[in-house]
Amino acid sequence: MLEKGKNVLYNLSLGGITMERLQKVIASSGYSSRRKAEELIKKGVVFVNGKKVTELGTKVESTDEIVVDGHSLSVENKEYYLLYKPSGVITTTSDEKNRKTVVDLIKTDKRIYPVGRLDYDTTGVLLLTNDGEFANILMHPSNEIEKVYLAKINGILAKSEMAALRSGVLIDGKKTAPAKVKIKQYNKSSNLSLIEITIHEGKNHQVKKMFEAVNHTVVKLKRERLGFFTLDNLKTGEYRRLTIKEVKKVYAMKGE
Repeated sequence: MLEKGKNVLYNLSLGGITMERLQKVIASSGYSSRRKAEELIKKGVVFVNGKKVTELGTKVESTDEIVVDGHSLSVENKEYYLLYKPSGVITTTSDEKNRKTVVDLIKTDKRIYPVGRLDYDTTGVLLLTNDGEFANILMHPSNEIEKVYLAKINGILAKSEMAALRSGVLIDGKKTAPAKVKIKQYNKSSNLSLIEITIHEGKNHQVKKMFEAVNHTVVKLKRERLGFFTLDNLKTGEYRRLTIKEVKKVYAMKGE
């Protein structure tokens, strides 16, 4: 597996922090995303200095002993990767059927995990990290991070169908946020269209379901961009480490 870019590590130690919210500390440790940390706290599997904590927003000190589901937290050096996810790879950290996962493609001894997900047969931009706060910024709905996809669909979009996608369609009983839609290409002989669609939500199978809602089937799907991250010159299955500048740029998005 080819890795591009400089070998850069980021140490975001908790040293110097006096008090911080428990879920943020769990995320900063690399154990999970902040959203998952909140679920673990409410589930009652988080202990601080031997005492169970179930209240969100509880603040802890950097010297406190934190145990999550039997695992004592330790601060890790942070790692950040951009992967050109190939088709036929699971976007998870492990698979009970022993199928290849995106984590298997990256050479590291750190406990990294994907930021969001791409379907088994979907390719393109995927970020992986052990920095829960970084992942939370990119995934939190309030930040409205753009996701740009190229979708190959059957047929050609009618003006009314494009208008529906742009204003929002019903999937799983809920209306999607307005999307940007462009017809990039239409092949008359194969009756296939190449459509660029930009969304900022992250519902399960969202792009495929959006096209299904206007009576088109997605034959092939690729994520071209996530926020300001693109595939650059990466080939399928290749990855690179993010630069310090890129990591700081993501943190600057917080609360926008």
